[in-house]
Order: sequence, then structure tokens, then C-alpha cells
Amino acid sequence: MGIKQELGKKIKRIRLEKGYTQDKLSEMIDISQKALSSIELGENFVTAETLDKLLNALEITSEELFATNKFKDAKDLLQKINENIALIGDDSDRLEIIYNLTKSLVR
Repeated sequence: MGIKQELGKKIKRIRLEKGYTQDKLSEMIDISQKALSSIELGENFVTAETLDKLLNALEITSEELFATNKFKDAKDLLQKINENIALIGDDSDRLEIIYNLTKSLVR
């Protein structure tokens, strides 16, 4: 997978985590929904201006967007997992997804 595809996939994942539709995010960053879709599919690369708007709209840093999220040890990874679960709060739909995912890994 190339950098355009990896970046697009990560933008889409973060957009969904934030609960934004493509229409909503494209409106927030002042590009067309079609342009955002092309970025998320890895067909086009973001301009510097659009990247800056994305970082602001998604409330993330460039480090977070471009990080590979490779953890050196299990303790750090477990801490990050617990932090993410805490952010979900009492959203039963998302907690059910996490439960089913972890259950499938234990089998």
C-alpha cells in the first residue's frame, strides 16, 4: 500500500471515530465531498492547505496523523487501549464492537 492509500485510510478512520460523514468533514475543510472521497481512497494526495484544515477539523496533530502506531512493549499498548476505551465512555454500540473483537481474539 502506498503513502496516499495509507494516509487516506487513516483520515477515513479518524473521521469515522469523530462521527463525521464525508459531507460534514468536506464542508468543514471547504473541499467537495468527491475530493475528500478521492483523498480517503488514496487516489489523490492532500495539498498542504487541505492538510492543515484536516488537522484542525479532526483536532489532531501531524504527528498523530503520520504516526505508524507501532508500540515497543505490551505495557504501552495496553495503556493506549485502555485510554481509547475510556474515551468511548458508555457508548454501548462501540463497546459491543470492542467486546466482540476481543472475544474473537481470545478463542
